[in-house]
Amino acid sequence: RADIKMQYKQLYVWNLKLSDAGIYTCEYGTHKVCTSLHIFKLTISLDGHFLQNEVPELILIQNSSSPLPDLSITLFDSNNNRVTPEIQNKSRQKYIVNLKKLETTDSGTWVCQVHSDAPLIDQNISFAVKVLGFQNPDLERKYAIVDSTVILLWHLNSQKIKWKEDFTGQLNWKQQESAKSHELLEFSVTAQGQLHETKKNNNFLFEIPESKPEGTIAVKLPKVHFNHSGQYQCQLEYQGRHTQSKIELVVMKVSANPAGPLSRGANMTLTCQVSGQLAPNAYLRWERVNGTEMDIKNSKQREVKLEVNISAAGLWSCHLIEDSDKKISFQYHVEEASVWINYVVIGASIGGSLLAFALGCLCIISGINWRRRRLRAKRMAQARQYLLENKTCQCQQ
Repeated sequence: RADIKMQYKQLYVWNLKLSDAGIYTCEYGTHKVCTSLHIFKLTISLDGHFLQNEVPELILIQNSSSPLPDLSITLFDSNNNRVTPEIQNKSRQKYIVNLKKLETTDSGTWVCQVHSDAPLIDQNISFAVKVLGFQNPDLERKYAIVDSTVILLWHLNSQKIKWKEDFTGQLNWKQQESAKSHELLEFSVTAQGQLHETKKNNNFLFEIPESKPEGTIAVKLPKVHFNHSGQYQCQLEYQGRHTQSKIELVVMKVSANPAGPLSRGANMTLTCQVSGQLAPNAYLRWERVNGTEMDIKNSKQREVKLEVNISAAGLWSCHLIEDSDKKISFQYHVEEASVWINYVVIGASIGGSLLAFALGCLCIISGINWRRRRLRAKRMAQARQYLLENKTCQCQQ
């Protein structure tokens, strides 16, 4: 592993080992020069291949012929940001350092800067870090209206970091945190970056889009139902380790009671409802388009259902607002009943009133006649009784 370049008086040593540390002496005639060789060995756990949120372990070992110096270690990530490591073990020979939880943006070349005052050492040691995972936010919310089309996307970074190993994964769905999980599809990615997907649940109405960005896991809901809401979790598995990314689907629906056109003078109740739990700073709002402030009603924060009683037709909107940002809106058009329908309703009301009045009068007249007949019958019975009594008296005389 060594070679001497006589022309330049140089000694070349390659594939250095810790045991190569020491004092090297060059003698040329009466000249004698000594050089001390100090060797560092830096290793990173898992050979520098990590999943999201994993914590790498860095081991730095030094060796020299003289007493080992006390080193200070500074780390710089792939974005040249200084990282303060957590030192687990420290001796003059061996330093064990834990880094922070990794994100996909941490992929790249890191630098370990080693410094010592006596002897003077300023050494930069670079090492590669590859973090496999999703480019999605940690928790993403997707909003949809009932019967609309939704595509949920998970962007993998395997091609961006040129991952050279196979890995697998699956996509699960459940309506609530404590509910049973349903597997929708499973997938695998080859070392060449080829994606293979298999649909696992035929009872759930979803599709795998044919056209999508490269290196992307996707599900398409062509007609969203209210009960399609919930947590969609995409999970990666590599060498028995897992990482996942979750998308929360929130679905909104609107209903009216009674349904149909709004008659003049009548009232209608509009109900706006969203599925699942909302963010702490989210609320619902009903408002009439081009209406006044009197036509606005807000729910309490995190309230998932809001009702409003209206008496005016027109276009009404329900908004889901989070941090003063309208995340989703559902417009509901309340039609005004036609004039002839109003006349029919008014006529039916008047006719019903007249019919009730007539029935009341008829009942009163019938009652009076029944009372008169009863009185007449009573008088006739009294008259017959009187006659019978008079006849009896005549016979006795």
